[in-house]
Amino acid sequence: MKKRRLGLVGLMSVVAVTLSGCALPYESQVVEGTTITVAFNQAFDNYNTGSSAGNATKNANIAYMTNSGFQYYNNVPQLVKDTGYGTFEKISDEPLTVKYTINDGVKWSDGTQIDAADMLLAWAASSGKFAGTAAEFSPASTSGLELVTQTPEIDGRSLTLVYDDAYVDWELAFGVGMPAHGTVMLAYPDITDPAEAKKLLIEAIQNEDDAWLAPVAKSWNEDYQFTSLPSNPLQYLSSGPYIIEEVVEDQYITLVSNPVYTWGPSPKFERITVRFIEDFIAQLQALENGEIDIASGQPTADSLEVAKGIASSAGATIHQGDEATYEHIDLTFNNGGPFDPASYGGDATKAQKVRQAFLLTIPRDEIIEKIIKPLNPNATVRESFLSIPGSDRYNAIVAESGAAGVRDLDIERAKALLEEAGVSTPVDVNFWYPTGNVRRSQELELIQLSAALAGFNVIDTGEPDWTFTDPTVEPINPHDAVIFAWQSTSLAVAGSDQIFASYTDPLEKGGNYNGYANPKVDELLAKLNVTTDLDQQTAIMLEVEQNLISDAYGTMIFQFPGLTVSSSKVSGVSPSALSPGYFWNFWEWAPVTE
Repeated sequence: MKKRRLGLVGLMSVVAVTLSGCALPYESQVVEGTTITVAFNQAFDNYNTGSSAGNATKNANIAYMTNSGFQYYNNVPQLVKDTGYGTFEKISDEPLTVKYTINDGVKWSDGTQIDAADMLLAWAASSGKFAGTAAEFSPASTSGLELVTQTPEIDGRSLTLVYDDAYVDWELAFGVGMPAHGTVMLAYPDITDPAEAKKLLIEAIQNEDDAWLAPVAKSWNEDYQFTSLPSNPLQYLSSGPYIIEEVVEDQYITLVSNPVYTWGPSPKFERITVRFIEDFIAQLQALENGEIDIASGQPTADSLEVAKGIASSAGATIHQGDEATYEHIDLTFNNGGPFDPASYGGDATKAQKVRQAFLLTIPRDEIIEKIIKPLNPNATVRESFLSIPGSDRYNAIVAESGAAGVRDLDIERAKALLEEAGVSTPVDVNFWYPTGNVRRSQELELIQLSAALAGFNVIDTGEPDWTFTDPTVEPINPHDAVIFAWQSTSLAVAGSDQIFASYTDPLEKGGNYNGYANPKVDELLAKLNVTTDLDQQTAIMLEVEQNLISDAYGTMIFQFPGLTVSSSKVSGVSPSALSPGYFWNFWEWAPVTE
């Protein structure tokens, strides 16, 4: 599984090309009776991908097929506007003002028109407006929208955002999230009229009635989490080509074409079933047996050989290429563990040395040599949190950040740092990874062997779930170190504050799952969000990177090698490096007739 980084992408000096989607009269191309079964390596568990708990690729894949939006990325990647859904335009630079309008006839799957109420809820939930109040939303990110402190003006199907300052990625900052009427009716079951629900919500937001909004925020945070089909359809309303039809926990989810959907591109298959298969080789075996038509996961050398065999014997197609996703290890700063200053009477320097020592034991080169190079012979260690390898900006940042050599394997230096810190060994480190993930279990084995040489006892605390990412369940991450991947969702520059900015309330932490806090980094990231000059952006990012290195925040390991295999029974599969990966053009998938 890969956690998504909303709006935080390659941080490259690339301007996305904006295309226009087709606005011709809608004509359904769904072929009655057709079904395609595909696979993903983690199980869906949350329909609200805008929440901190739901912010994961495994959920985004499903939400992408069941919800529409103003735009999407193709696999170039280029930004494509879906004008059948709605439009947005910048109507002023001073102050930055953007107006969004949903088209007439664009509806939720229960027939309710999508309108300004839905957009107003999205702003209220993801702007931080009600942070610290009884109406405590827990969004994945507030980046960009935190600059919209004035309650937006609304008019029917339109909403206008007025920014306090220019936001560099304003085109990517906003979209409709969960349905306004559905969320209110879940929070207040006695309200059964969608129009009344919207009216009351609008009044509460405009009047800043956090007491009335408190149940709505709780519903937004929690009621869209499910692993079996809810009995209440309000929990899975759709605005896209498909509706959720069936969910079997840890096994599969089935989507069926949405009869209300009459805008945007039409899919071909009547149903899509996504099976949850953690082991990529097991996915490939299922494809070979004709049980699924698309397999995609975290490949190993063994799985690549299996894929080649299936391609040769069954005519399957192999799609390879690096993904906009990177593997990393984060250390937890606030859980009373070995990397928390509180464990040493508040001695921040001692905790810093222990973190530095541990990072020096991560055998990054060995991991790449043994696990990644068989898939990508040109793979190298990634040395930047904020920029993609190969870009001009990446090279400039790495050259000046001091990253070179700082995180290289050095057991003797790690021992010396532990001695300087005056800590007794072995130092226990509770290390989390998603159990069932073959590649990460291989990485953990190499880390355990290496870290032990310096005096660290790396304890396997892996779990199949990701509860440490849900602040309503675990406000503080109980694990000392975690390994997962951030996957880019766009070509935005801003958004790093989602991960690295500090917080006071766990419900506001977004993607900061390790309790990292540095006021200087907060200041720099806020500045980055409103900086349009490319050279100044690079300078700010460089300074952020230097702080992360000095603080021993964690370490990057590698850029993901992508591997997707499609059977000869389906055409139109064309994976993208950005999330949602191979799902990006699901409407182009078509059955191949014999």
